[in-house]
Amino acid sequence: MTVRSLQSASSAERERLLADFVRLCEIESPSQSERKVAEAVRADLEALGLQVEEDDTAKETGSDSGNLLARIAGPPDSRTILFCAHLDTVPLAGAVEVRQENGVLSNRHEAILGADNKAAVATILAAARRLTAQAPPVGVELLFTTCEEQALAGAKAFNPGTLKSDFGYVFDHASPIGELVTASPTYYRLEADFRGQAAHAGIRPEAGHNAIVAAARAVAAIPSGRLDESTTANVGQIEGGSAANVVAERCRVVLEARSLDDVRAGEVVSSMVDALSESASDLECDVETAVERLFRGYKLARTAPVVEVAAEALRQINIEPVYINTGGGSDANALIAAGVPMLNVANGSEGNHQPDESVTVDALETTLDLTLAIVAASAR
Repeated sequence: MTVRSLQSASSAERERLLADFVRLCEIESPSQSERKVAEAVRADLEALGLQVEEDDTAKETGSDSGNLLARIAGPPDSRTILFCAHLDTVPLAGAVEVRQENGVLSNRHEAILGADNKAAVATILAAARRLTAQAPPVGVELLFTTCEEQALAGAKAFNPGTLKSDFGYVFDHASPIGELVTASPTYYRLEADFRGQAAHAGIRPEAGHNAIVAAARAVAAIPSGRLDESTTANVGQIEGGSAANVVAERCRVVLEARSLDDVRAGEVVSSMVDALSESASDLECDVETAVERLFRGYKLARTAPVVEVAAEALRQINIEPVYINTGGGSDANALIAAGVPMLNVANGSEGNHQPDESVTVDALETTLDLTLAIVAASAR
C-alpha cells in the first residue's frame, strides 16, 4: 500500500486541541440538550469556511438539536471517508470543570468529564483545521450526532443517503489507542409489567396476588451476567408495590441481553420472556412484556477496507493494531445497519460514564495523529 503522509500535529495544533477539549467538555450537553455544544461546533466549522447542514431529526429524538454534517472536498475521483462523533453525554451529577494533573485530564467535581465523546469531537475539529488548510488526499465528511447515549437515537434517525463516504470511523471506545473494534453486539431491552391483586398484608393476604414475588421468582430463574464469551444478560431495574402492609399489586422489571451472535441474543430474550410469563402464571398474576432491539451487532473482517486503512494508519504512527470485540454499542452500529461501513477506534480515554472519567493529553494528541494518518492511508 502506498500511503501519502500527512505531517503529525504541530505544537500549535496540539495546544489548540487541548483548549478545544476543555472548552467543549465545559459546555454541558446531556442527551437531548446538545444545542449549545452544537452551536459551538458549527461556529468552529463555519470559521473554516465549511458549510454545515443540520438535519430535522430533533423531532424524532426529542433533542433541542439535529445532527450536524460538514464536508471537506478531496481531489476529483478520490474516495470519501467519514469521521463521526456524538455531541451528547450521559446525565451529569455535577458541573464540569476540567483540571490537568501530570498530563491527566479529569473533572474537579465528582462527575463525568465528557471525554465520551468530546475527545473525538475535539480531535475531529483539529483534523478539520488541518485539512481545510492543507488539501486532503481524499474527501472527508464530518458527522456530529445527538442522543447517542440514548440507544444511538441520533444516528438511527440520520438519513445515510446524504453521505458520499465509502466508509468511516467513530472514536468511541474507552480503551488503549491501537484497539480496533471489529465486533459489537446486538442489544435488546426488555420491560415487564406484572399486575397482581392488592390485599391487606396482615388481615387477608390470601386474597392477594403479589406482583413483586412473581417478578422476583422470574428474576431468580433468569441467568444473568456473562452467559458465554459472546453473550451477557442483566436485570437492571425492579420497582413496585405501594406499602409494606399491602400485598403488591404491581411490579416493573427492566432487563437487557447482548450478544455478538444476533441469533443468540434473540434466543436469550425469548427465554427471558418465557421465564417472566411462567412466573406470572404460577402466582396468578398478569404480565405485559415489551421487547425492543435497540441496535444490531456487527462483525468486520480484518481484510475489510475500513479495517485495513485504520491498521495501516496505526502502523504509520508506530502503534501495532489490536483487534477486539466489545460488549457496548456506538454510532458505528447504527450506521453499519444503514449500509455505511464503519469502524469504532479506541481513543485512549478511561472510565466513561463514571465520576472518575479521564483522558490524558497524550491520548488526545495521539488520536489526532491517528485521524490524520487515517486520511493519508485512505488515499490508496
